[in-house]
Amino acid sequence: MKTNEELQKEVQDAIKWEPLLHAAEIGVTVKDGIVTLSGTVDNYYKKTEADYAAKKVAGVRAVVENIKVQYADAYSKSDANIASDLLVSFEKSLFLPSTLKFTVEDGWVTLDGEVEWNYQKEIGRISATEILGVKGVTNQIVVKPSSQSAIEKKHVENALARHWGINAKDIIVSVSGTTVTLSGNVTSLYQKEEAVRIAWNTPGVAFVKNELVVDYDYAFSD
Repeated sequence: MKTNEELQKEVQDAIKWEPLLHAAEIGVTVKDGIVTLSGTVDNYYKKTEADYAAKKVAGVRAVVENIKVQYADAYSKSDANIASDLLVSFEKSLFLPSTLKFTVEDGWVTLDGEVEWNYQKEIGRISATEILGVKGVTNQIVVKPSSQSAIEKKHVENALARHWGINAKDIIVSVSGTTVTLSGNVTSLYQKEEAVRIAWNTPGVAFVKNELVVDYDYAFSD
């Protein structure tokens, strides 16, 4: 039986293993596979890295991310400067349409607009996270494929099967119009998110419904 304390230690070790993270900065609590991260870091990249590190630990069913970003005075920026830097980043990108919009409020960026592919939505999010001064990102970009081709379920299944880190035989794929639904069981939160990412890469997909369950062979105890 894996205890909450054992999982807590493993998450702390995973965070400590990341070169830019220090375990002392980030608090970790665990209850029945749900990990809560807290504390303060000095840039947004560390916030996302801590979240990613926790999700890769076997036994983590969900992550509640309460980490705050507090920049040193020398690196703090006004909302206007953040907006200006992000606009330059968007304009330099070869993959983002000029129709994307965003707002910045107290360092928090909200992205809006439409794109044809999910990878463009992700590029928009990543571009925002890389801007110095950003404290958080809300990605409201909508994927609206221009292709009218029917989505082939087999293409999604084959893509899942090719991924070394996913046990595709336990994932059920169904397709309805431009929506792909994933159901079944996976053994980690990382696998759950990777399966969704792969499904999104399928041409013509406008929405991925994630019904995957993170399932384990052991129970948690105090």
